Amino acid sequence: MTDVRSDDTRQAIEAEQATDASWWRQAAVYQIYPRSFADADGDGLGDLPGILSRVDYLASLSIDAIWLSPFYPSALADGGYDVADYRDVDPRLGTLDDFDKLIAALHERGIRVIVDIVPNHTSNLHEWFGEALAAGRGSAARERYIFRDGTGDGGEEPPTDWESVFGGPAWERVEDGQWYFHNFATEQPDLNWDHPEVREDFLRTLRFWSDRGVDGFRIDVAHMLTKDLSEPLPSRAELELIPQDGNHPLIDRDDVHEVYAEWRRVFDEYDPPRTAVAEAWVSTSERRAKYASAEGLGQAFNFDLLEADFDAAAFRTIIADNLAQAQATGSSTTWVLSNHDVTRHATRYGLPALAGRPVKQGTEWVAAGGPDDAIDRGRGLRRARAATLLLLGLPGSTYLYQGEELGLQEVAEIAAEQRQDPAFFRGGEFDGLGRDGCRVPLPWSADGASFGFGDAAAHLPQPAWFADHAVDVETADPESTLSLYREALGIRRLLQTEERLDWIETGRTDVLRLVRPNGWQVVANFGTDAFPLEAEEADRVVLGTAEDRSVPGETTVWIAPEGLLG
Repeated sequence: MTDVRSDDTRQAIEAEQATDASWWRQAAVYQIYPRSFADADGDGLGDLPGILSRVDYLASLSIDAIWLSPFYPSALADGGYDVADYRDVDPRLGTLDDFDKLIAALHERGIRVIVDIVPNHTSNLHEWFGEALAAGRGSAARERYIFRDGTGDGGEEPPTDWESVFGGPAWERVEDGQWYFHNFATEQPDLNWDHPEVREDFLRTLRFWSDRGVDGFRIDVAHMLTKDLSEPLPSRAELELIPQDGNHPLIDRDDVHEVYAEWRRVFDEYDPPRTAVAEAWVSTSERRAKYASAEGLGQAFNFDLLEADFDAAAFRTIIADNLAQAQATGSSTTWVLSNHDVTRHATRYGLPALAGRPVKQGTEWVAAGGPDDAIDRGRGLRRARAATLLLLGLPGSTYLYQGEELGLQEVAEIAAEQRQDPAFFRGGEFDGLGRDGCRVPLPWSADGASFGFGDAAAHLPQPAWFADHAVDVETADPESTLSLYREALGIRRLLQTEERLDWIETGRTDVLRLVRPNGWQVVANFGTDAFPLEAEEADRVVLGTAEDRSVPGETTVWIAPEGLLG
């Protein structure tokens, strides 16, 4: 990697970052799906000691923080997002002592920790839900959830014909004849956020983890907590016609921000204040901005690129719109290309017009690992690397998903009996192959029972081609995707500047070029024809390859300002 700063300057910057309360504004955050990261006890399931064993790897990436997907006690009806106890660790993943050791090890390396909070619903194994079932109709315990009498003769029909996100009815009948509402899996009953005990208990949870040293929180389905289920309830058809403008019965209600204002007061009890980022799939950027307000969570995920093809015009519009929205709210935007809920971007970019989902050909769903003639793996990875380098050069924070630094593709060759995602079995919003393909455990070595993941077979099957993408293989290859990520992130964290950019017109619709206030340039070629550079510009390329003094097709390069190279 080209040395772009002196050691004294480098140390000064890193010292400032360690105490900066606004660290999150331009952070590189690495998402860990704990059950698929590293398995220390050999049971085939990733765990906290496994993550602890890999903290030096995380440090080698030059990331600013990790985001831990749920590690709480769970029956895994939905990959850990069915939480049975919000203030403990699943015993299969470790203990609270293991968590404390992990936090300490990460903090020693200058890596902050964000944890997932799942407030819309609990597991059906949560203590509260057990109390609700035992207490019966009309009880105070049931008021913490959303129970209703059914319709039809004897209440045998559900209160409405609504469908859950994962498919099938959104209501489940219990033994005494009442029905409870679940926006997701049957095992995930929705909480009643009008109930003061629900609100108070989550404040306790936020303080519990903050007191243990957690630096921030990612809020699962932040837009779905509050609901208006006043009678008469609309039908499914009527519900779909109601605008999502703040008054929808179930989604993105204005009153949800009363919850987050209360959470913000808790975050601000700490020094530095705890951060938060909302997962809010809402109708407009203006609606999303409400979650990113300084009086609320402070930041919200920008998922626009998850639904965009590899296209220069689409990227430029999304970048410009989100930077403008961030400026208007005083927040910073987020950049995301992959996570635990979507097809990996190295796969999306290898399939035509994918728009974030598997593609159906005839009666078959195809993605990486599927029919070889359905995907151009090389092109998908080339485009993925180019898109990532563009994002890492932008102002704002970037969220990376475990395995993307290895160039992993989606794994499609998982037998039905081996799959775990409820969406796969219920045919809901995550149609086709579901989400298991991006959750397959990581390959750490080219051989072994589970490619170094652990001493036993992994809980989801790893394909043979994982051997070529193992950490030990890619570490030894200076041209690997892992080497590229390490180099890019190492440069990026030392070159953050004002949160803005200017576009430089290229004369081509398939090439984007931008410059940051410190003179740093990014050139992204979305086309197939090379884009020429001036000789002196080519000499200042510090990331990517300028072949024949040009930027090859489907490639991104970074150009250092004059006088910055050391």
